[in-house]
Amino acid sequence: MSIKNVFITGATGYIGGSVATLLLKKGYSVSALVRKQADAEKLSALGMTPVMGSIHDMPILRKAAVDADAVIHTADADDVYSVITFLEELKGTGKTFIFTSGSSLVGDNAKGELNNFVFSEDIPVEPRLEKLHRVALNNHILAAAKENIRTIVLVPTMIYGTGTGIKPDSIQIPMLIEIAKEKQAGIYIEKGENKWSNIHIEDLAELYVLALEKASAGSCFYTENGNASLKDIAISISKLLNFQGKTESITLDSAIAKWGPDAAAFGFASNSLVSSDKAKKLLGWQPKYDSILNDIEDGSYKAIHQ
Repeated sequence: MSIKNVFITGATGYIGGSVATLLLKKGYSVSALVRKQADAEKLSALGMTPVMGSIHDMPILRKAAVDADAVIHTADADDVYSVITFLEELKGTGKTFIFTSGSSLVGDNAKGELNNFVFSEDIPVEPRLEKLHRVALNNHILAAAKENIRTIVLVPTMIYGTGTGIKPDSIQIPMLIEIAKEKQAGIYIEKGENKWSNIHIEDLAELYVLALEKASAGSCFYTENGNASLKDIAISISKLLNFQGKTESITLDSAIAKWGPDAAAFGFASNSLVSSDKAKKLLGWQPKYDSILNDIEDGSYKAIHQ
């Protein structure tokens, strides 16, 4: 099926906005779900067609899925109801549905300790109790390929770099920069030896387009091009903020009090290491950026936070 018209959720966000602008650049027609009129005007100015509503406006989602050749869902990795709505509407059409998950689903209970195990897509995930629902949702989406929907799941890791849509900032690094400013030092949890795979936002957006154009139905791809420990990230943030590399450890309990258990335990205190060899081999993906540490110290964050 030829794809010309793409409907995207989350286009006002960091991932969705970057994917949407790249799609426009490559000649696709993009319609975008948006809640606020002010944001609708910004998306219109970029060349998108705004669709007013939220991911829980089911009639709007159904019509958007009918009108589009493909749906890219970046708005919420854990929202079951919007996914069910899209899949029910797309059933039997052969249309494409790309879902955005997240690699915290392979996160461990490391509490800042190092675990070097690397997941590939053919290794079954036995998630912690708190992430069972995300793995189940991903599996449900992939299984829907049997109902003549070209379903694809992308699993981003820690994303960095400047977004190309209306939201330029990522999520994790700015959170760590904020607390570093409060503490006057780069911050990590407990030992900070735990590692996360990472990916630059521009490389990630390229992968979405490649998946849209080349991926087979029922396929899942991890997305990374490098990894770093949280302590090394803290050192780079300290250099960014001119703290001369000064760092400080905080307890997991204090991190949970600051960010909540999901961001603290599954994010900044866990290991989440994956391999993107499958995407590189099957889709011909060739990411250009490979150092989150250089990007923090010398790239976009330096321009924003100094």
